Amino acid sequence: MNRRQLILSTAATAVAAASPALSKSVQSPGASMPQPPVAKKIPVVIEQLGRTRTDDYQWMKDDNWQAVLKDPTLIKADVKEHLTAENAYREAMMASTLPLQAEMFAEMRGRIKEDDSSVPAPDGAWDYYVRYNTGDQHPLYCRRPRGGGAETILLDANVLAEGKAYSEVSAASHSPDHALFAYAEDAQGSEVHKIYVKDLTTDAVLPEAIENATGDFTFSPDSQWIFWTNRDDNGRPDKIFRRPAKGGVTTLVYEEEDDGMFIGVGRTADDRFIVIGIQNQETSEARYIPASTPTATPVVLEPRVVALRYDADHWGDRWVIRTNADDSVDFKIVEAPTETPGKAHWTDLVSHTPGRFIEGLDLTHSHMARQERADANTRIIIRDRAGAEHEIAVDEPAFALSLSGASEFETTNTRYSYNSPSTPTQTFDYDMATRERTLRKTQQIPSGHNIADYVVERLNAPASDGQLVPVTVLRRKSTPVDGSAPLLLYGYGSYGIPMPAGFSTNRLSLVDRGWIYAIAHVRGGSDKGWGWFLDARRMTKKNTFTDFIAAAEHLIDRNYAASGNIVAQGGSAGGLLMGAVNNMRPDLWAGVIGQVPFVDVINTMSDTSLPLTPPEWPEWGNPIEDPEAYDYMMSYSPYDQVGPKPYPAILATGGLSDPRVTYWEPEKWVAKLRPATTSGKPVLLKINMEAGHGGAAGRFDYLKEVAHDYAFAVWAAEKGWEKA
Repeated sequence: MNRRQLILSTAATAVAAASPALSKSVQSPGASMPQPPVAKKIPVVIEQLGRTRTDDYQWMKDDNWQAVLKDPTLIKADVKEHLTAENAYREAMMASTLPLQAEMFAEMRGRIKEDDSSVPAPDGAWDYYVRYNTGDQHPLYCRRPRGGGAETILLDANVLAEGKAYSEVSAASHSPDHALFAYAEDAQGSEVHKIYVKDLTTDAVLPEAIENATGDFTFSPDSQWIFWTNRDDNGRPDKIFRRPAKGGVTTLVYEEEDDGMFIGVGRTADDRFIVIGIQNQETSEARYIPASTPTATPVVLEPRVVALRYDADHWGDRWVIRTNADDSVDFKIVEAPTETPGKAHWTDLVSHTPGRFIEGLDLTHSHMARQERADANTRIIIRDRAGAEHEIAVDEPAFALSLSGASEFETTNTRYSYNSPSTPTQTFDYDMATRERTLRKTQQIPSGHNIADYVVERLNAPASDGQLVPVTVLRRKSTPVDGSAPLLLYGYGSYGIPMPAGFSTNRLSLVDRGWIYAIAHVRGGSDKGWGWFLDARRMTKKNTFTDFIAAAEHLIDRNYAASGNIVAQGGSAGGLLMGAVNNMRPDLWAGVIGQVPFVDVINTMSDTSLPLTPPEWPEWGNPIEDPEAYDYMMSYSPYDQVGPKPYPAILATGGLSDPRVTYWEPEKWVAKLRPATTSGKPVLLKINMEAGHGGAAGRFDYLKEVAHDYAFAVWAAEKGWEKA
């Protein structure tokens, strides 16, 4: 929060001086139950817009958090000690679940084909692919001559990760001339990247690594330059830089003055232009550089106007633009001449249809493939240059169809994948001219998987205002629908991000134990179109929460679950959903799992130093300047709405290096929940001291985290703490 808005009272100062320097977990003499850490209270009085609130746990935020992101060892001693005590308490409380965690981890690992490989993507004379060796945590990035031949390992991410607690390759790409290979590594989990460039003729990594990058980069179409996005001291993308691809003088290409905008850089499908994309949650702008003059100053395609969104690609002889212009809530596609791409020259190519959200498109020389979403399912439409269209159709109640696109421009082939909650992923190549479909890969489940053993259903839960909320259900055929089965209900509902009804091998560790797994496609996502998102943001955000509750109640009414026997789960902004429904209807849940939960809403959205605060005011509102936004936000902020209630068992998770939802949000939430709950059920915290927002980077380490959370779900439903 803005330091000018803080007032530390004399009384609070006295409390701070008198408080012990650390919080510790104490085992009472003779007690069999581990005792939770008691967090010290240092009341901080915050005055804002004529309103006052008191935060007892503001001390948990490290004032030097930017440095901690890059070096977690710099964390304040009292914060580290408290987090260590919380982790120890959770481990002690959940000790009885260790055999179950190990069993679930073994199951999850057994469902992975450890020596797996992606379907090769052809480009020029080469096929590019990613593969794993048996036992490896990280992938190998490879290529071989097109159609077959000796493999070249471009990058072994296992070697890169040696000696590091965390290492993730967030992006990797070859240059258009196939002579260079670049990759971006996050070595802390903080999303602060280094970009390395490798010369494939010498197999040597060039000495000048690019520092402080977001991980977003592209080569120029002539392969002579590399463009990348800079990350500033507050963790925001603020500049686009360029330098010779093999090293040399760095040049500023573009600087964004608005802290509330995200920026990135890429190439058009036909390699005619380099495009800088600029956007926040409701407004966007594109600037382009001709490939023929990659050092030229970027040109604005269409100046930004609040609430106008667009993204642009180039189709050989014209611009193709996806936009919400002209009240096209679910977007339309327009075209414009190459030389005059501004809005005045836009003409409709694919008109707007309400309820049919155009999510994205992929261009090849003679075809345009687009992905659409409606009623929480997807479809892919193929269009040729003459305007003829056809659909790649699927006939299931709930599924995920995902357009991967083509790896070349001069081709008639595109690639897509298909799965459903019961069906492993299939990858297809599709000839858009002949309509011939070729199955290239079916996800293998080494431990075995019979689709016929499972049932996938789509329900529609009536919300309080009459809207129907889609709910996808997965269960074994043998699991009764009589209210006796425990149920895990997952939700997200923010930023217009939909929850696909896709396949996950990990969920089977619950479903095969007689659980029902359900996804609530609540408002705030774009599951039923962009309007589904617009109906749950800013001053209508509570629709996300009431939709989730409606989904739970509908599942209870239909005998899929019983009240108090549901475990709710969500992460990041989905963790906000968890915190809100935990306050609103604690009676519904046996347990709540908030993964990296965004729960300290009013404080976070008032802290302009945090990476995502200014860019997300269009999503949540600005509580620094808008009293109405402040009051509405305060009315649902999970941390601020904690009170004396019979809360269910709680598991909050976080990462010390997380720049998106900082570690102190789940830490503060737990500290406030524990003395407030009247149920006697445990409130637990798990902080990964070596990772960030996405958790562990290694594929097996990640599975251990999933197994831990699912074991908590079983433990909560069975009241495991009473049996310890």
